[in-house]
Amino acid sequence: MLGTVLYSPGSVRCEEVAEPKILHPTDAIIKLSASCICGSDLWPYRGLNDIAQPMHMGHEYCGIVVEVGSAVKTIKPGQFVVGSFCLSDNTCPHCLAGFQSSCEHREIMTGAQAEYARIAQADGSLLATPEMPSEDLIPSLLAVSDVLGTGWYAADAARVQPGSTVVVVGDGAVGLMGVLAAKQMGAERIIAMSRHKSRQDLALEYGATDIVAERGDEGIAKIKALTRKIGADSVLECVGTQESMNQALQVARPGSMVGYVGVPHGVQFDGQSLFFGQVGLMGGPAPVRRFLPHLMDLVLSRKINPGKVFDLEIPLADAAEGYKAMDERRAIKTLLRV
Repeated sequence: MLGTVLYSPGSVRCEEVAEPKILHPTDAIIKLSASCICGSDLWPYRGLNDIAQPMHMGHEYCGIVVEVGSAVKTIKPGQFVVGSFCLSDNTCPHCLAGFQSSCEHREIMTGAQAEYARIAQADGSLLATPEMPSEDLIPSLLAVSDVLGTGWYAADAARVQPGSTVVVVGDGAVGLMGVLAAKQMGAERIIAMSRHKSRQDLALEYGATDIVAERGDEGIAKIKALTRKIGADSVLECVGTQESMNQALQVARPGSMVGYVGVPHGVQFDGQSLFFGQVGLMGGPAPVRRFLPHLMDLVLSRKINPGKVFDLEIPLADAAEGYKAMDERRAIKTLLRV
């Protein structure tokens, strides 16, 4: 089958790889209906994460079950399923508390930029749709498996409330999903920080009320001006750099929460600033499995359309071009048709 492999920074190829097999009784094999490239895939692509050996890429997925292990009870061949990028048993104490991304038996999904994929802990990780979804819903269901679930977690962790003021730092796919989530949670004012017209337009379509293009001190001053010098009730940090975290903390009012879901690269905190700022922090890898039932229902009932975040759609075989387009910011997020 075809699969995407990253060999070194900037060197990614779609090539023939071995088809996955059932390794454990709790596994399932799915035929991917679509896959995609994540912003976090760009970290090793850009050389910012070490590549010790060739990496089979892809952790976002949806598709049709073709085989299940002997211990799998809740899904069966022929069903259309969506799963989280964090694979979990969904029964351990952390899972039961809603943090499946910290499951005691957690595995991180890999190898989903391919025709077929093995899903470990299938019962705890996968959720089937009631019936085969329409083809036009596939992009949105794919978004649920990570990017929408992560943006939703950012808003949930930031405790977005009806009538609140929210700032979203980051205009990538996760940030845009954070805007969508904040709108669904009832935020009255959503300030999206973005310098790119296509992303600004999508943010406004998803519910942003204001756009701030400035960065650094200018960006902070603009948000303070928009909020009568108070700051935001909730801030979604969706990048993972020192600059973005500083921005998030400095536009948050005392007593607010910052939901941070950007994978940190070089982020450090100053204890004095945190102490006197009186701002709460909650984040980490998103427990997408917690939100799967609700988000899949919103998609299947066509109340939301997160699939619009895919602004480039290409065949799986052309995955290298998808990486290049996202790296050069010519695309927000690339969908790979399998």
